[in-house]
Parts: sequence; C-alpha cells; structure tokens
Amino acid sequence: MSEPSMGWLEGREHQLPVRIYYEDTDFTGVVYHANYLRYFERGRSDFFRLVGISHTALLELPEPTAFTIIRIELDYKRAARVDDALLVRTTYDSVKGPRLFVSQRITRGEELIAEAQVQAVCIDLAGRARRPPPGMVDLLRPYFAP
Repeated sequence: MSEPSMGWLEGREHQLPVRIYYEDTDFTGVVYHANYLRYFERGRSDFFRLVGISHTALLELPEPTAFTIIRIELDYKRAARVDDALLVRTTYDSVKGPRLFVSQRITRGEELIAEAQVQAVCIDLAGRARRPPPGMVDLLRPYFAP
C-alpha cells in the first residue's frame, strides 16, 4: 500500500519529493546544510516503508531491532533554495553482516544538489550490532545492486 508522501519506486531507486520551505533555509534563503541529512533520512525511511519494512514492527520483534548510522559521506554540489522542488533518490545497495550500504542523491530536475554514501548498522536495543532480521533482508534483496 502506498501513500503519496511515501514517494515511489523506479527500478531499484526510491524517489521522494521534498519541497523547500522558508523554515528549511538560513537568512539568505539557502537550505541550511544540516537539513540535507534530514531529507536523506526521510528517503531511507520511506523506502523501507514502501517495501513493507516498518520501524515500529522491527521494535516489536521478539529480538527488537533498530538502526544507527555509523558513516555518512556527504558531498554538497549546488545550493537548494526556498520554494525549490527536490527529489531524494535512494538505493539500498547491499547488506554485509549487520551493515546496510545506501547510496543517495538529491536532485532539482536534472541538477545534482547533494549526494551521500551511507552505512547503517542494525542494532539491538542495547546498541550491539546484529544481523538484520531475515524477512527484512528478503524485502530489500530485489533492490540491491547486481
């Protein structure tokens, strides 16, 4: 089931529209740099939601599971500004042990605004790394890089 706010899938890439509001910007009307991290988080979370992975359901498992970001490499290419319509593009590339590897881009039309390489780690509630639940990996597997 899809909601408009969840974005959509095109091939293995999830696409999430984001509108830039005044609250997202600094006094010059340019997006504040830390907000790109929020947009990337929305892209990763809505990708999960769209393929049937619920953060709430993961926490309700007999062995509750969550995620933490252990590495994010972010390159800013161009400034986004108030009223811009952006697209957050997310691909889950692979899983290795407890780690998920994610590639993300933010575009304005065809123009690249920012890109990120992300490593997320599956953890238990004590913060110890653990392998993701098999059902979750099965839902992501069709979207991994060949």
